[in-house]
Amino acid sequence: MTGTDTTSAPAARRHHWRRDLVELAALFTAVAVAECVAATVAHDPWGPVLLCAAAAALLATAAGHVWWTHRSRRREKAPPGTDTGAAAPAPAAPADGERSTALWRMRTTVRDEPGTLAVLCAALAARRVDILSLQTHPLSDATVDEFALRVPADLSPAHLTAAVAAAGGRDTWLERADAHDLVDAPTRVLGMATRTALDTAELPRALRELLGRCTIRSVPAHGLDGRSQGPAASPDGVLAEHTMTLPDPSGGTLTVTRPYLPFTPTEFARVRALLDLDARLGRRVPPRRDVLTLPEGSPIVVRRAGPSDLAAAREMHERCSEATLTMRYHGPVGDADRYLDHLLSPRFGRTLVAQTASGRVVALGHLLWDGEESEVALLVEDAWQRRGVGAQLLRRLMAMAAETGSTSVYAVTQASNTGMVAAMRSLGLPLDYQIEEGTLVVTARPAAVPTAPGAAGADRTATGG
Repeated sequence: MTGTDTTSAPAARRHHWRRDLVELAALFTAVAVAECVAATVAHDPWGPVLLCAAAAALLATAAGHVWWTHRSRRREKAPPGTDTGAAAPAPAAPADGERSTALWRMRTTVRDEPGTLAVLCAALAARRVDILSLQTHPLSDATVDEFALRVPADLSPAHLTAAVAAAGGRDTWLERADAHDLVDAPTRVLGMATRTALDTAELPRALRELLGRCTIRSVPAHGLDGRSQGPAASPDGVLAEHTMTLPDPSGGTLTVTRPYLPFTPTEFARVRALLDLDARLGRRVPPRRDVLTLPEGSPIVVRRAGPSDLAAAREMHERCSEATLTMRYHGPVGDADRYLDHLLSPRFGRTLVAQTASGRVVALGHLLWDGEESEVALLVEDAWQRRGVGAQLLRRLMAMAAETGSTSVYAVTQASNTGMVAAMRSLGLPLDYQIEEGTLVVTARPAAVPTAPGAAGADRTATGG
């Protein structure tokens, strides 16, 4: 006997004779009704009409019985609570993986008490927010929690902030994130340290990746005139709410500011560790170089430059005409050499040089950090102008800007410097032009710029920007 059979055998036998009696009575009734109908059809003029009506009634009864039986079977098969009415069922809700979501970075401050983080996580879970990663920054009486979140697209930032505030979070900050933010903090910091160890010019980029949108200002110990730039930074550094001041490994002071979000002691310790690593390794430049052949057949070498190239750069200045130096530095020709210490320092950007097979430097290209933007500048020796050298340097500098995440690259030059404009146009990128009192600013958005030697023929650079 199955679990669904609840009728015992004696009870079935006891009621069996009643069912037979009912069926026999129904049979006699049906015979009597049939005899009456037959007599009516045979002797009454309305007999055929009554016969048709009876047939229609029987068909309707049969159809109703079939419908009722089918409906009863559906109810038996449907799970409890399922609506089996005639209305079409509502479409099923999409699974979690099918929902439209957005990635956010969130930082909030909670009390340093047991259970506060659990309350915050429960509030996020109640709104179907998925926590992808979590970092904690301890303070004296509170904790700054930094999350990477996958948030339903229909949950606005205002509602998310309100939910966090209701759960005890304060000073909440939100920013859209991307897939790069999903890398855990130790892996990201190790990657920054590796790049910094290979190239001293990577330090500003590493600091921006570590701290987010910030302004990094490096002040040399002495200015171009040889005078002191101010008191030296404390060896241990100073942490204020929105400012870090630390000794620059290359000399002078390094100041980092972030007005929209206070720094934490954890971030300060990470910055100090990167600076200590850079100071121990000293100045270093990757040895990579490219050998190119110009359209007329002359080979040149393009490579990274550093402070060790100072003497060769000064010799190139001596070979440049006064007009070329004025076009490049926008000031007295006698001050040109004084800028080279700054321009060749990897702390302020990256520099490329083009040199002949004999080692003679014939062109300089600079990419200088300026917040989230970068400035590009070129200087080509007079005898090597209009031979494709400037275009090759510019393309590589633009590719470097794209690698470092610069939002835009601009060149500041004189309005009469058609050579620099031609070099910027040879990139094939959209350009913005601004002219004010004879000064021209050309801005481009960095992209994957081809650096094939064949592109060098488009260069018509007379001087750098």
